[in-house]
Amino acid sequence: MSGTAVHMPRSGRLPLPAGSEARDPVFTDLCAPLFASLPRNDQRRRGEAYLRGLLGVRGRKSIRNIAALTEGPAAEQSLHHFISSSTWDWAPVRRALADYVVRAAPPQAWVVRPMTIPKAGDNSVGVERRFSAVAGQVLNSQQAVGVWAASPELSVPVSWRLHLSGTWLDDPVRRRQAAIPDSVTEETLGECAVEAYTGMTKGWGLPVRPVVLDAREADTLAALPRLRAAGVPVLARVGCSLRLTLSEPTLPGRGGTLSAQHIMGAARDLRRPVLRRDHGAHGGVRTTLTAAVRVGLPARRQAVGGPVRRREMLLLGLGDRAGRWPEELWLTDLLNVPPAVLVRLTRLLERVDRDFHDISDEVGVRDFAGRAFDGWHRHVTLASAAHAVAALRRRDAAGAAEADEAGGACLGQVS
Repeated sequence: MSGTAVHMPRSGRLPLPAGSEARDPVFTDLCAPLFASLPRNDQRRRGEAYLRGLLGVRGRKSIRNIAALTEGPAAEQSLHHFISSSTWDWAPVRRALADYVVRAAPPQAWVVRPMTIPKAGDNSVGVERRFSAVAGQVLNSQQAVGVWAASPELSVPVSWRLHLSGTWLDDPVRRRQAAIPDSVTEETLGECAVEAYTGMTKGWGLPVRPVVLDAREADTLAALPRLRAAGVPVLARVGCSLRLTLSEPTLPGRGGTLSAQHIMGAARDLRRPVLRRDHGAHGGVRTTLTAAVRVGLPARRQAVGGPVRRREMLLLGLGDRAGRWPEELWLTDLLNVPPAVLVRLTRLLERVDRDFHDISDEVGVRDFAGRAFDGWHRHVTLASAAHAVAALRRRDAAGAAEADEAGGACLGQVS
């Protein structure tokens, strides 16, 4: 998968304004459902302390630093046990987080995004040497995939899947030391991305929304049919060399198999302007040129001599008047959705990238240093909850500021 996050220097900013989380309505409102599945009072209390530490500790969110801030140095061992070797199940906590986020900030899409976690040693579960396309080098790291509830205003990670190779799964000593469940089997990164989403939707009762992801790497692209088979709409960024069957009646060469770049180049005269709001640092409204062409993914025959079945999809090109055409290529089965809506959905990848660096990294989503498989999942689950608190507080603060500005303007008009 492309777009993998690599280590970035921290800004040192706190994701939340200074103040007591205990008096923060978002914090208190989330904690009740989040920790309802924990069977003991002391576990719920430590869950809140850990969450408070992720939000309040400056710099690295180690268990030692969290304990020193929230419960004192003497509590480090109990907090370590709570994360790394306790018996509480992180899956219901994660589901409660997803339910809360869906109610508080209804998503327009589920964004599936990889995360690289650089590591100095080789003891943490899943760590190995692997090539990072973004960094352009081999890194000693963990690899995970997150599923984000995303809208133009904010995004929150609600589920994670740790990618484990045979290096870990086929080694009985490593597997036992990290307490990796027997149910965890080897999979490609593309399969990991699919399972991250489909595993989250089983029995959770979450709303069906398009899945948006970067599928420019062949492994992820090969996994797309599994998402489509699950009945979920897909919008995937693809590479220019992807071979597609042209089915657009307005273009010559219908029925031929061409590269996505070639097809979209031939569709230059079909481009139309789309206005979209820029939710980046500068804001404002931007114009994007788009063209949509009906295509099919080349499919294998179901049996020798049998018919080749292709499901029609839409190839979407994006660009502007000054740049090259196309700047981006997207493939989707949302055939009847207006291009303006599709363009807005594609920008959710940028929203997630921005929130990952501005919030998730600040609350320590990549800071777990333990060996245990369940410990890693407990940490990233609570870090995701901390992200939710920070993101929702920022949204509410921005809304209050806009209301104040509007009120001030009205008073100015009256005076």
